[in-house]
Amino acid sequence: MKQFSSDFIYQLMSLIVAILLVHAIYVAVIRPNANSLLEIQAELINADPSYVPERSAYIIVKDLEQEACFILMLWAMALMGIKARDNHRERALFEIDLLPRNQSNSILPEDTRDYARPIEALSADAQQRLLPRALLAALHRFRATGNIQDVAHTIRATCESESEHLDSELSMIRYIAWAIPSIGFLGTVRGIGQALGQAHQAAQGDIAGVTQSLGVAFNSTFVALLISILIMFLMHQLQLAQERTTQDAEQYCDNRLLRYLQV
Repeated sequence: MKQFSSDFIYQLMSLIVAILLVHAIYVAVIRPNANSLLEIQAELINADPSYVPERSAYIIVKDLEQEACFILMLWAMALMGIKARDNHRERALFEIDLLPRNQSNSILPEDTRDYARPIEALSADAQQRLLPRALLAALHRFRATGNIQDVAHTIRATCESESEHLDSELSMIRYIAWAIPSIGFLGTVRGIGQALGQAHQAAQGDIAGVTQSLGVAFNSTFVALLISILIMFLMHQLQLAQERTTQDAEQYCDNRLLRYLQV
């Protein structure tokens, strides 16, 4: 319950920070520059009908849909950042000699208490990590049953449970990765709807409003798809790192513990 509360508070605070940061940048930098560029382009078009305005990054990202996409991007990166930090702390435990590196003697069931003491001496946070939990579960199972096959099953079950847990924690990031292009498509629908509403002006020869509305439609989809590609790439890299950590933990238990067990 405490872990759930801390995760929820982090998610909420990171979302609030992302909203405030992105909105401040839009209010102070992006929208003023975009409006000034649009005014300059309008004057140049009125002076020279053959003038072709250049595409500007300020104009491409100025609308509400693009702002929402950037907010979700920063939020997803914050969530992935905390999970990448946790994965780094998991891997740091592989450098600690939780079990003797050069094991020459076999481990009997009555020896497991001595091997468990260094692991139990770790901090409470470290003991909740995958590798210490898998080692302690294996040692306790071996002391209780004296069955090496049960120990192997315990190690595998612990690693598989952790893998499923990590995969379920990525559900919010997957939702954000799905929501970003959806918001871009909403901008497309809004822009096309505005363009259709100004069709009578285009029929009279004034296509400026229709062009601007179609720009909203295409720019929102363009930005959303680019951000979605970036988020999906980072998410897959994070998932790959987590899977490697889980596999390395299982291999660590096999090489440093399981092979030395003897009834």
